[in-house]
Amino acid sequence: MSYQQYGISPQLVERIKLKMKNPLVKERIKGLTQGLTKADLQNSMKVHQLVRTASGILNEKLSSVQEQQIVQFVLAQRIDPNNTFHLIKLWGMFR
Repeated sequence: MSYQQYGISPQLVERIKLKMKNPLVKERIKGLTQGLTKADLQNSMKVHQLVRTASGILNEKLSSVQEQQIVQFVLAQRIDPNNTFHLIKLWGMFR
């Protein structure tokens, strides 16, 4: 499934990808996601908190609708951060 099906704009994704090339920003996001579990990524409150924190790190102003779209996307993917196949699938979606 594509992130566009959840209403997430390609322009937003491109801006974030560009910002993630900054090593300092990348390290802060890595720190934020360090130790996340599958259960964390299926908890809507935890994902909402992660999205807000990450948008602050990336200096992206997200509307409440955009936040909700991203949260719904993450929940629908059923991501297991310890499963390499899941991570490759996500990488392929955003390359």
